[in-house]
Amino acid sequence: MNNITGTNIARFILLLLIQVVICNHINFLGYINPYVYIIFIFLFPVKDERLLFLFLSFLLGLLVDLFSDSGGVHAAAAVSLAYARPVILKSSFGMLYEHQSIKFNATEIGILISYITIGTILHHLILFSLEVFNVSEILLILKKTLFSSIFTIILSVLIIILFSRNRK
Repeated sequence: MNNITGTNIARFILLLLIQVVICNHINFLGYINPYVYIIFIFLFPVKDERLLFLFLSFLLGLLVDLFSDSGGVHAAAAVSLAYARPVILKSSFGMLYEHQSIKFNATEIGILISYITIGTILHHLILFSLEVFNVSEILLILKKTLFSSIFTIILSVLIIILFSRNRK
């Protein structure tokens, strides 16, 4: 087992524990919840096998669902984010993604924020659409998506900056 695999295993377990123990109990104003477990999906190595990545994303979402008693919405949203990640990477990083030379701990902060923002909004929109599952409640879905996304983006960027070693 190399260093990257060990780092990903530790990140998987740590983010799952943070989500289940801390973040699932934050319910600010009744509808603002952070979902920091998606940092694992954002920071998973680009060059690794895609099928393994989709499976790990499903497993992470499923475990969050089991602890949250949410019926599979996190698993569906996590797999959707993992499936759409190449498009998000290409739109955020451009030629760096084409050459498979993305290093998340050495990227500019603006590019990192745009990448996390696009992915978080997509994840939250799918998550809350499946959670509410009622078209007549579109304003509630959009409100929960907007405010939870802002909170998640801020926490995710702070966590990534604080725990990256090579950040300038």
